[in-house]
Amino acid sequence: MARIRVAVVYGGRSSEHGISVVSAGSVIAALDPEKYEVVPVGITPFGSWVLTEDEPATMRITERTVPEVQKGTAVVLPADPTARALVALEPGEGARVLGTVDVVFPVLHGRFGEDGTIQGMLEMAGIPYVGASVFASAAGMDKEFTKKLAAAAGLDVGQWAVIRRGQQVAPVAYQDFGLPVFVKPARAGSSVGITKVSDWAAFPDAVDEAFDYDSKALVEAAVTGHEVECGVLEDVDGSPIASLPAEIRLVSGHDWYDFDAKYLDDACEFDIPPDLPAAVIEQLRRAACTAFTAIDCAGLARVDFFVTHAGRVVLNEVNTMPGFTPISMFPRMWEASGISYPELVDRLVQSALRRGPAR
Repeated sequence: MARIRVAVVYGGRSSEHGISVVSAGSVIAALDPEKYEVVPVGITPFGSWVLTEDEPATMRITERTVPEVQKGTAVVLPADPTARALVALEPGEGARVLGTVDVVFPVLHGRFGEDGTIQGMLEMAGIPYVGASVFASAAGMDKEFTKKLAAAAGLDVGQWAVIRRGQQVAPVAYQDFGLPVFVKPARAGSSVGITKVSDWAAFPDAVDEAFDYDSKALVEAAVTGHEVECGVLEDVDGSPIASLPAEIRLVSGHDWYDFDAKYLDDACEFDIPPDLPAAVIEQLRRAACTAFTAIDCAGLARVDFFVTHAGRVVLNEVNTMPGFTPISMFPRMWEASGISYPELVDRLVQSALRRGPAR
């Protein structure tokens, strides 16, 4: 039987470019070469699409430096549903069709990838793809609308507010939140652009930092307790199923779960499942599935929560394309729930093929 051609698209123009490269390297290494033919397509930080080498070993963090897409043969994906093919642009040789792509695995985090933009392009091209649709990707990326949809579904989303560029940012408007508060870009991830504000004098600078990454910022009241994540997969019948949750515990040198703590400093320990009552763990799993359905998600998601010491479950955010690095929580939670990394990747590709290009 002919192998299934999977275009693994990674990198991109967002602030999470490097983490996307690391995630993609792990995905490529996990795809069964007897079943899948991998076509690695990198997107440079400037937005150029290039055909890259199938070398996962080079797509790792080394000495606190994240990798980057730099070179390769230029390729384009025509928005033509009758073609479903990548086209290489060789210097001096013109266009060359590389062949039909059966499915795309967009291992892209942040803007221009996880926000519905590439999903829209793949819809136009008529190619099945892993993960959430245009709407769900956009809603999951935008924390304002994640919270609005989740609240409408009955989930607790805590105390929060939105600041749009040009609006009043006087701290007095948010002082009923108490301190600390977290200020973050509304549409970013991997803790990029987030500031923990413990003194209102630092609030304007925190808003400016968030505006470096987005045109609107979120202000969130801190929730004291446990930081817990839960993986969700789309089952064969389309219904969501939840993994065992995981609690993240900082062990050294960091005040909160920032970018360095996540990826560079090995500053975290994880409990799967968390040391929480069984009833709270089941509540987390139900809430994760509710959040998945609330934004009309598909394929997969990682849903992040806070659990107070009193057992209150508060939604933080929904990640429609969570990290797939070797240390990422999404594959770790499913490993603990009985699905290995290669099985997980295979399941996601098969789900995309089963769903087809039309959403």
